[in-house]
Amino acid sequence: MSLGLVEDRLVFEKSRAGRRGVTLPASDAGEAPLESLLPGGALRNAPPALPELSELEVVRHYTRLSGKNFGIDTTFYPLGSCTMKYNPRVHEYGASLPGFARVHPLQPDETVQGFLALAHSLERALAEITGLAAATLNPSAGAHGELTGVLMVRAYHHDRSEPGRDTVLIPDSAHGTNPATVTIAGMQVQSVKSGPDGRVDLGDLREKLGTLGGRVAAMMITNPSTLGLFEIRIGEIARLLHEKGALLYMDGANMNALLGIARPGDFGVDVMHLNLHKTFTQPHGGGGPGAGPVAVGEKLVPFLPVPRIVQEGGAYRRREDFPKTIGRVRSFQGNPGVFVRAYAYIRSHGGEGLRKVTEAAVLNANYILARLRDAYDLAYPGPCMHEAVFSARRQVKQNGVRALDIAKRLIDLGFHPPTIYFPLIVPESLMIEPTETEPKETLDAFVAAMLTIAGEAAEEPQKVKDAPVTMPVTRLDEVRAVKQPRLRWRPR
Repeated sequence: MSLGLVEDRLVFEKSRAGRRGVTLPASDAGEAPLESLLPGGALRNAPPALPELSELEVVRHYTRLSGKNFGIDTTFYPLGSCTMKYNPRVHEYGASLPGFARVHPLQPDETVQGFLALAHSLERALAEITGLAAATLNPSAGAHGELTGVLMVRAYHHDRSEPGRDTVLIPDSAHGTNPATVTIAGMQVQSVKSGPDGRVDLGDLREKLGTLGGRVAAMMITNPSTLGLFEIRIGEIARLLHEKGALLYMDGANMNALLGIARPGDFGVDVMHLNLHKTFTQPHGGGGPGAGPVAVGEKLVPFLPVPRIVQEGGAYRRREDFPKTIGRVRSFQGNPGVFVRAYAYIRSHGGEGLRKVTEAAVLNANYILARLRDAYDLAYPGPCMHEAVFSARRQVKQNGVRALDIAKRLIDLGFHPPTIYFPLIVPESLMIEPTETEPKETLDAFVAAMLTIAGEAAEEPQKVKDAPVTMPVTRLDEVRAVKQPRLRWRPR
């Protein structure tokens, strides 16, 4: 048997009875068996079926597995609408400092002044970046931030004795979390059409506002949109909503295209969330901790969730005595390490540096667009913002090669696929976001791979349809994987 076949076994298959990775010290309970120290209800009837391996086998096994993963440290991650940028290592140093890494949420305020000072400063920085009055760090991620924002919108209207405002308008190009958030908040969704240019159809918006009247609580809009386009009529949209007593919510997932150039509060946004794990370089993916701060205009400040960090007499305190607050949206105060990384990113760049981030992100996206526009159909004419959206319609029509096939073939060529089949209103969509941290050489290599695939789709379509062929697992039945997942290993 070759070494490769041995190493590719599951960790359970490598197990051998009696092998140990660690030897525990003798119990300090003397000769008493451990079973006598636990209540009967806490004891298993049989030992757990865990694999038994030496430490060396465990290290080698998981090190080999980690090498099979795609990651931002090893390859280009062009996921559109996700902003998978490099995570500077200096941020990891700051987040690992004991004063941040070892704080406990139940410590008295006087013992965590450093953390509270950093969190308060980060809130103020995010308020300045967005052009809004205040911010909260409490939400755990972007979708949680959305829910927090919508709950504040609902509380605002209830406070004004307008509980009948139960409808939120959402463009048809929106992130899927937007309608889900509205539903969870107990409100109704009304879709607003996109016009021929991919932006909000103002005629349809006016019609919806006229028909629904006082039922409209807000409009949720992503700007730049998921089509990679800046909503150039955003000021008019804000005016139409405000005239009807409604608010404007902005999904901040694409804030990487606005840093230092445009502030949402300045063009009429009342509330928005930010993704620290997208725009501000907190590592994300794999289920790690996230953060979705929410920034609000003056009219929503009273409804911010608690606890809120306030500065009083030179010290920082967490307070909950705000009569109009929507209350707590999570336990404790968020994830400290996330805040440290984002704060370090903002302070190390400064205002001018953040502007350069956006300029480089937009430049890189338009470079991709210019290099690939002759090989793939553009969803909408350029220029784009920080992400370019293509369609594989041409390849489907030629030889039946779909966006999924192109994504799988990219894996063979050493690249993580971009976002596919989103936005939903673009058939066979390929959504590519290079971010500002990728050098031209990486972009050129990615473009070369995409051009190679376009050529194969025309001349050797089966080669693309069979991809990937270089991975441990080839093409999967993804529908079956969703409907009949195998989530537990059992010995044969």
